[in-house]
Amino acid sequence: MVFENSNEILSLYELNASNAHIVTEVRDTDMTFIWNVADRMDITIDKVPFQLAKNQIIFLTEFHRIDQVKIQAARMVRFNQPFYCVVNHDNEVGSKGLLFFGATGVPIITVDESRIRDFELSWEIMLSEISKNEILQQDMLQAMLKRMLILSVRILRQSNNLSKLDKTQSEVVREFNYLVDKHFATHHNVAFYASQLNKSPKTLSNLFSLMSTRTPLNIIHDRIMIHARRQINYSNLSIKEIAYELGYDDIQTFSRFFKSKEGVSPGHYREKSEQPVLE
Repeated sequence: MVFENSNEILSLYELNASNAHIVTEVRDTDMTFIWNVADRMDITIDKVPFQLAKNQIIFLTEFHRIDQVKIQAARMVRFNQPFYCVVNHDNEVGSKGLLFFGATGVPIITVDESRIRDFELSWEIMLSEISKNEILQQDMLQAMLKRMLILSVRILRQSNNLSKLDKTQSEVVREFNYLVDKHFATHHNVAFYASQLNKSPKTLSNLFSLMSTRTPLNIIHDRIMIHARRQINYSNLSIKEIAYELGYDDIQTFSRFFKSKEGVSPGHYREKSEQPVLE
């Protein structure tokens, strides 16, 4: 079911094996979350396979490349930036840098039994509202979307140890993740992000050590690698062009960095990715 008002779009889907292809039909600025309600769901993103158990939810942006999906039963919410911008309205849901536009991988949450009814209720109200054409319909849909995002943020904060930090500290972590996702191609050092946050690099490192073994520099490097792999896998750009796109003037420096993280050179990685998978 689809709500559309000019260029503002919200879509709700009950997914199964016959219509799972809808997941790959992503438009510009689309934000997506998929709630698996069957025993298992398999999805491959940027050539990385993920297996979701029942009542796990995965969050994706338009920049994730969905290679393959196998769904028994799932619910999908997809909305574009004109309908609801998670960046401009971050003060309402706090999802920027966590559920969307983060630098720490693909977010997946697990909804336990005590919270299932909260998600079910939001889904039921959204389904009811989207089939109507009544006054303030869009406002109600946005309210239920925000509710689901807030519920998800609460779960994710607990699962990634962000709840160990106070509000000010957790906001710094979220903003760091968002800034890295935005500037990773042009700024590779922690000092830049620390300055943007009015913190010292040492303060940032100490803050991350409270909740994770991953340092700020690890996060920057991992985000660079996500983009590097994506470009090698899906684009026709040369390794030199990819290196330049990622802020490396010297292809040898990029190649050494890539090999230190992946174990093989960018060229060998591309050769491996182009080989057919034997079943």
